[in-house]
Amino acid sequence: MTVDKIGLLPHYLKLYDDTCAEMRPRIERFAQTIRSALAAEGLNVELAPICRLKEEFQAAVEAFEQQDVACIVTLHLAYSPSLESADVLAATKLPLIVLDTTENYAFDNSVDADEILYNHGIHGVQDLCNLLRRRNKSFQIFAGHYTESDVLSRAARACRSAIIAKRMRTSRVGLVGDPFAGMGDFYVPFDELKRDIGMEVVCYDDAEGAARIASVTQSEIDAEYARDSAFFTLDPSVTRTIYDRTARVSLALRKWKEEKNLTALTVNFLATENSNPALPVMPFTECSRMMTEGTGYAGEGDVLTAALVGSLLSIFPETTFSEMFCPDWKGNSIFLSHMGEFNYRICEGKPRLTEKDFPFTNAENPTVAYGTFRAGKAAYVNLAPNGNGKYTLICTEGEVLPAVGQNRMDESVNGWFRPNARVADFLERFSLCGGTHHSAMVYGDCCKELEMFASFMGFAFEAL
Repeated sequence: MTVDKIGLLPHYLKLYDDTCAEMRPRIERFAQTIRSALAAEGLNVELAPICRLKEEFQAAVEAFEQQDVACIVTLHLAYSPSLESADVLAATKLPLIVLDTTENYAFDNSVDADEILYNHGIHGVQDLCNLLRRRNKSFQIFAGHYTESDVLSRAARACRSAIIAKRMRTSRVGLVGDPFAGMGDFYVPFDELKRDIGMEVVCYDDAEGAARIASVTQSEIDAEYARDSAFFTLDPSVTRTIYDRTARVSLALRKWKEEKNLTALTVNFLATENSNPALPVMPFTECSRMMTEGTGYAGEGDVLTAALVGSLLSIFPETTFSEMFCPDWKGNSIFLSHMGEFNYRICEGKPRLTEKDFPFTNAENPTVAYGTFRAGKAAYVNLAPNGNGKYTLICTEGEVLPAVGQNRMDESVNGWFRPNARVADFLERFSLCGGTHHSAMVYGDCCKELEMFASFMGFAFEAL
């Protein structure tokens, strides 16, 4: 079940309580039935009291806002006049999902006429949606019978999209070092990211970082070594000296993440220059483990992509930071890699922990865990800044290919992605959309969720 809550808002008509009070127990049971059905989809559902009048809707929406729900799902238990709810629903910043379903599956001429009162919510939905459009409130709507169609699974996908959007807006991204000088595509001034998206950037304090590293104990490092010995395949090159110096920095970085309540992290490897006591080695393994355990990451000071990866991980745990490196024109695929960071959940087999030659600064060599991306259906996802507060989410469906035969790229993070198009066509369209060189790779069927996520965020969406 998701940690984040969604709010279920039942709509009803006071006239029926005044004139047909005997309806109420059955109406309440149906609201509970839908709540349970949404919970069965893996959602954490907060059910509001049945609302009929403007003040009741106002109180329910305010309660949802205080409870920090990710979205509101409306449920018409009968007709409900739109002017009782439209203004408060249009005014809230919470994403809105309209669930258009009724109790009876069949409603033909064999049905008792009394059943009309329990199954006529659809014209209340129409009344409300008209006013929402007139008030410029965007919404998603899903119609169908709750047991005899996929309406609940589709609505649940929208709720998960809203959770991703909530996580994106509330991202707290730790920045170690400065954004890589000259890399302009992913860089957006931090005040603009706060204004446009809501995310916050937390800069690493070198003095505090150095003190945190110095405070790591040998017993903590030994416990980490025991854990890693079971998790990784250890290369003989990894001596305890090499391991310990990387683990010390990794554990300190983990403590910083916890102290600052970070949802994502980005590290510029150049911050290790001059044996920086605040970052004496590049902690590749910790950056990777953070993704494995649900914290976002991107390289080179890219706070925007780090926030995206962290938000996607809240729903899609098999998400990794990645980058297109080399086109395989002949094989119609693209080689994906990075210096040493990837989500170990997507590794084919055990990652191999080894020493990494590190000529980029004068820092000592760190450990790194290499592996090959597991084959399977996936999407390459990019968040491209367009300027003037605008962003485009680019989603490219395809597959990660198996590495057949000898893999001579095994001394690196490696994978091959084949989009559902010719590589040449994909690359042209990707750059015409403004795609940046840092992205996320998401395993599984996710494109519909990402389209709704973009809608909830106010991003443009491109499916390539």
